[in-house]
Amino acid sequence: MLASVGKLLGRGLSCRLRLDSCAALPRSCLALSANSSSHNSYSLPRLSLHTNAGLLKLQPFNLPDVGEAIETVEVKEWLTKLGDRLSMGDPVCEVQSDKSSVVVYTPLSGVVRQLMYKQGDIAYKGQPLVMIDVEEEGTGVQTDQAVKQDHVPTSPIPVTADSEQSAARSSSVSHDDSVLTTPAVRRIARENGIDLRTVIGTGKDGRVLKEDVMKLVEGVHSAPSPSPPPVKHTPPPPSSPPPIATSGGVDRVVPLKGFKAVMVRTMTASGRVPQFGYSDEVDVTRLVELHGLLKAELGKKGIKFSYMPVFIKALSLALLQYPVLNSHVDEACTTMTYKYSHNIGVAMDTPEGLIVPNIKGVERKSVLEIAMDLNHLQELGLKGQLLPSDITGGTFSLSNIGNVGGTYLKPLLLPPEVAIGGLGKIQVLPRFDENGNVAKAHVIRVNWSADHRVIDGATVARFSNVWKSFVNNPATMIVNMA
Repeated sequence: MLASVGKLLGRGLSCRLRLDSCAALPRSCLALSANSSSHNSYSLPRLSLHTNAGLLKLQPFNLPDVGEAIETVEVKEWLTKLGDRLSMGDPVCEVQSDKSSVVVYTPLSGVVRQLMYKQGDIAYKGQPLVMIDVEEEGTGVQTDQAVKQDHVPTSPIPVTADSEQSAARSSSVSHDDSVLTTPAVRRIARENGIDLRTVIGTGKDGRVLKEDVMKLVEGVHSAPSPSPPPVKHTPPPPSSPPPIATSGGVDRVVPLKGFKAVMVRTMTASGRVPQFGYSDEVDVTRLVELHGLLKAELGKKGIKFSYMPVFIKALSLALLQYPVLNSHVDEACTTMTYKYSHNIGVAMDTPEGLIVPNIKGVERKSVLEIAMDLNHLQELGLKGQLLPSDITGGTFSLSNIGNVGGTYLKPLLLPPEVAIGGLGKIQVLPRFDENGNVAKAHVIRVNWSADHRVIDGATVARFSNVWKSFVNNPATMIVNMA
């Protein structure tokens, strides 16, 4: 029997043990190890026997494909612990790839017996993420003390194709509406006629858990009024990560991973492109006056309104006249692709570092819709919940260093994009008005960078003048919007 079990473990397969067949074995027989030349060692779990126990199936849940051909991720946070009983669709952990943070959900139901990685470790696609005691039909229900796992092999353990497909379907955060929850919880709510917007989530960041919905189903407490607005969770203000200090005079080596690794690759590629720079100043006095009116009005509806939505819409209107700036160039610089959609990227300072999510289809959206999309992306960025689809596909980027306090900057391209804009802070400065008198004016500096292999300086200057005319007199935007 031990030889058979050893063969199963040697092939990396999960095994099933009937407890009554192991009861007569001495404790010393419950340990198996490979010979000294082997790189792997295995030991069977210690078993606490129950008279009504049946078959135990220790099954791995492998890290699913998180998209974008990503092979490795960092385990950012465990959302479960040893001994927890999971149901299909429950969150297991949050992982950080080079492009985004993703919550991984389990396709299995059972008890967690081992977490294969520590927080901060690098996990590999297709490798075991957690080991779960799966309860099979017709067996006795296991208690938390039924099995204590000493050691589990960390070599790849295959699971069925159905499990892999189910895991892949469940490996992202659902953004069908404003409620943060899992597909399984949405299904339960839908089957029981429960509006998830009326459920107060008790999970992290207000996530609606299965228990929250089941309490309503069982009638433990009644739902709030019929159509209340969704619960708002105010994100913390953006803050830079604290500097890593040395202690005892010893240098520390810190690996570059996550968004920092992306920045390394992107800026290295940007450095290979000859870039043309163009700067100008814009009088935004009329925009400042309009912003004050709109901010107060939209604030009543709970919408945070900044200058950026106007800058972004003006950018899209200018791109309609100069579509060459809304294009991609291939790595060999032999072809250009003119992009139909204006997917405008906005540089954001988050606790994870610099990220540039983009607002899709700006040419089809109003300033109000752009403001709502921008607020949504900022909230996701601060929570570390941006998806790869939020970050990829950009066609033109805009950076606003004025939020931090700078006046001048030189933005760097994000290949394969061919142009990028950078904005400084708005300053109050003396300027001559149309009558030659000195007057107070609100002024902002704009700085453009373009791929000088395919974009000439005159094109950038003309494009900038169009954008400047819209920002200088926002009323003209209304005439030009479809």
